[in-house]
Amino acid sequence: MLRLGFSRSVVQLQHQFATKLALSTVPQTSLHTTIKSKASECGTGFQVARPSKLLSLNDLRDNKGARKTKKRLGRGHGSGHGKTSGKGQKGQNSRAGNGKPGPGFEGGQTPLTRVFPKRGFKNPFKRDLQPLNLDKIQHWINTGRLDASKPITLKQIYDSNLVRFKDGVTLLARGGEYLKTPVTLEVTEASKKAVEIVEGLGGKVVCVYHNKLALRALLKPEKFAVLPKSAMPATAKMKKRYMDYERRGFLAPGIKGSYKPVSFNFERVPQ
Repeated sequence: MLRLGFSRSVVQLQHQFATKLALSTVPQTSLHTTIKSKASECGTGFQVARPSKLLSLNDLRDNKGARKTKKRLGRGHGSGHGKTSGKGQKGQNSRAGNGKPGPGFEGGQTPLTRVFPKRGFKNPFKRDLQPLNLDKIQHWINTGRLDASKPITLKQIYDSNLVRFKDGVTLLARGGEYLKTPVTLEVTEASKKAVEIVEGLGGKVVCVYHNKLALRALLKPEKFAVLPKSAMPATAKMKKRYMDYERRGFLAPGIKGSYKPVSFNFERVPQ
């Protein structure tokens, strides 16, 4: 800090005299002379000492107590924290790792997760497909939420809130008697009865495969600078499904050459 060199007694004396004098009536020169004479009577001179050192960045310090000294362990028994470093002798709390066992530890006996055998596996290719019925499609067309003149893909189904899905939809035939409009549908899977009803009205059903990346690029293309190329079916069983004409797969010989799915990117598409 910048030290001004004022003694405490001089500052108190100056304040005492300044409050007793009528500042409005006494001229500034006489006031200074009075204060100086009174200070000389008390035996102290009114002097201001010059600072011996100017303030600079290397003189800045933290307040006292702001920084605590680190506790040093294992530096001899004279410090009080030597040898065992304050942990005592032996036992669980004196070991490394803070003495806290991990989850599932049961004191040394065989934990429950190892007692019982495991069965089965988790299929990484499992898909949770949501049902989509024909009567709801017709109701969405009647209310103007879907445009029947264009192919209805998963993008239109998602944006119109026709059904909420995570991996895709399965077209089912419930309410098929209410469907009156010929439509072109691109879905994940479809039942044979639903395909018959839609094609009987002059429409078309194509089952298109989408992995997680392709589905995300289809539903939210604004998040991609370049739309990725859609992946082909991952497993042989799934590839066989989409090459089956009875299931109206987009890779089937009767569909692949005559219809190109709108929702499937055969090449990378710049935005």
